[in-house]
Amino acid sequence: MFENFKIYETTFGGRPMTFETGKMCGLSNGSVLVRWGETVVLVNVTASAKPREGIDFFPLSVDFEEKLYSVGKIPGSFIKRESRPSDKAILASRLVDRPIRPLFPKDMRNDCSVVMTVMSVDPDCLPEIAGMIGTSFALSISDIPWNGPIAGANIGLVNGEIIVCPDAEQRRMSDLNLTVAANEDVICMIEAGANEVSNEVMLDAIIKGHEEIKKMVRFIKQVQAEIGKPKFTFESMEVPHDLFDEVEAFCAEDVKFALDTDNKVIRDERLAPIVDRVHAAFDEKTENPAVLDEVLYKLQKKIVRRWLLDEQKRVDGRKMDEIRPLAAEVSLLPRVHGSGMFTRGQTQVLTIATLGTISEAQKLDGIDDQEQKRYIHHYNFPSYSVGETRPSRGPGRREIGHGALAERALEPVIPSVEEFPYTIRLVSEVLSSNGSTSQGSICGSTLALMDAGVPIKEPVAGISCGLITEGDRWMTMVDIQGLEDFFGDMDFKVGGTKNGITAIQMDLKIDGLTYDMIKEAFEKTYTARMYILNEIMLKAIPEVRPELSKYAPKVQSIRIHPDKIREVIGSGGKVIQKISADCGVKIDIDDDGTVVVSSTSADGIRRAISIIETIVNDPEVGAIYKGKVTRLMNFGAFVELAPGKEGLVHISKLDMGRVEKVEDVVAVGDEVIVKVTEIDQQGRINLSRRDALLAMEAKKHNR
Repeated sequence: MFENFKIYETTFGGRPMTFETGKMCGLSNGSVLVRWGETVVLVNVTASAKPREGIDFFPLSVDFEEKLYSVGKIPGSFIKRESRPSDKAILASRLVDRPIRPLFPKDMRNDCSVVMTVMSVDPDCLPEIAGMIGTSFALSISDIPWNGPIAGANIGLVNGEIIVCPDAEQRRMSDLNLTVAANEDVICMIEAGANEVSNEVMLDAIIKGHEEIKKMVRFIKQVQAEIGKPKFTFESMEVPHDLFDEVEAFCAEDVKFALDTDNKVIRDERLAPIVDRVHAAFDEKTENPAVLDEVLYKLQKKIVRRWLLDEQKRVDGRKMDEIRPLAAEVSLLPRVHGSGMFTRGQTQVLTIATLGTISEAQKLDGIDDQEQKRYIHHYNFPSYSVGETRPSRGPGRREIGHGALAERALEPVIPSVEEFPYTIRLVSEVLSSNGSTSQGSICGSTLALMDAGVPIKEPVAGISCGLITEGDRWMTMVDIQGLEDFFGDMDFKVGGTKNGITAIQMDLKIDGLTYDMIKEAFEKTYTARMYILNEIMLKAIPEVRPELSKYAPKVQSIRIHPDKIREVIGSGGKVIQKISADCGVKIDIDDDGTVVVSSTSADGIRRAISIIETIVNDPEVGAIYKGKVTRLMNFGAFVELAPGKEGLVHISKLDMGRVEKVEDVVAVGDEVIVKVTEIDQQGRINLSRRDALLAMEAKKHNR
């Protein structure tokens, strides 16, 4: 029945990988079922027969679909089915999109879709890597025009050893989470999170990953030669050369003048009348006047690239290694827990830090084993930041990707929950954008964390490096602005501390980078980071604030024996609820016996912890406690030291002098200081208010 069914077998990262095609999804342009260990990903690629009308870009969509059945879970939502993609699924989609997009024909306008469906997950074999390789395989054997294949690999660093495709246990211990995509000759994509890894080690890891990738690329090429379909012809949307030449002769000098400024607003004001004049002069000469906008785009691109390559000239007059004017400020918002604003030229990001209790950590419902996270970074890119007008519709894939990059850059310096028992949320608001806002958010976030008093291990800064290529010629420039990003070939973003790299994200518009290009980008971004850290950020706030904001919750933790948790919670939660209400605190208890008490009142925290310690530990003779009067008798008053632990203060020990009536000294509900004088054989606790008062007075006198 399945006469075209084929199975191809190889190994990747030391584990078997098989590709099944010709059996499922017969109507796709290309389809493959990838099995890697026990990870199974179904990849389908499709393309429309005709181009989409009225667009000036290649319409590619890439979707990484997490199915919770792949890990034996039922979705936790009310409707019990997968809904919108998780942030991790979106990041996986972007991870695959970035290396494959530049390899499609620039002049194709046919809709193209890549769908990776995760059907089974083996924790040792990352499904996003299987999906990336499966996408390359499916595109290569399909009839869709594409200049592949490529492949990708995950690389770790465990105890100083570089490991290609580490298993789950090795990833947990790794100081590096690096994903590399490449063809046989050059590197197509880099994305990394790292624990302050040096430039040299990072480059070595990239090279080692590339060695494994080359084997897979050669394997896919062999399969493509055997069963690959002929690529279909498409209607080219390339700009007519004669029209480009006419427009260039008509307005090239005017466009040069318009571009030659460091102010984006002025540049746009200068370009607007040129666009109008070009349409007025050429609309009647073209069948599709919309092509003139692409002609003008290509003309601007040509001018900017010629300036850079031939004259070493940047649009704003800077040198190749010169950073735009910088500024850093903290404590801009009085009621928030921490704030920091970072400005680089016309790029400006304000980050706000908020501290919360451990119970406010984000709960995750995904296909990996991470169930929650206590450090969260969100990034917002409103339309006004680029001078445009459009309604806000929530974060898109770009915003989620940029927020994840900043989160990854700062994660290695965030203190552990034992050191700092808080949930930390950062929100980066992009106020103005003219290139590399993600790196501005890294800098602004470091400022906000330090302003909030979060004891980060090291301050982190971020910077981008651009690239222009022409044949064998190439050159890099640091701190690219918008035009250099739009018209250049690379946006190489690197975040890190003085000790090393913490995050990388590389976007390319060409086939790939050589090792020399990567090495130079590392060197230039390190020099720029050191300048930003030492000359700008640390002059705005030299060290972490010694105290938290008065508006931040105060948190203290203790450890109790797990067997005592039930006593602290009480039947139906009555005990813990009573402590919370009486002391004005919030209490979180982990299964390991960690008790975290939080409140805006430090006194409330101390009282709650004292009560909890009294519950889990037997009262000590001679110890002083604060308790609450629960009952009055003729012979004395009963005082509750903690829920379930009550003692008697005899009338003779209620006060310093003689007491006629108990009611003359205390009333039900009063809080009193008492001292444990005796615990008899039956466990009854005898207390003395008089002895407690004498002890307090003696302590005061000794001071």
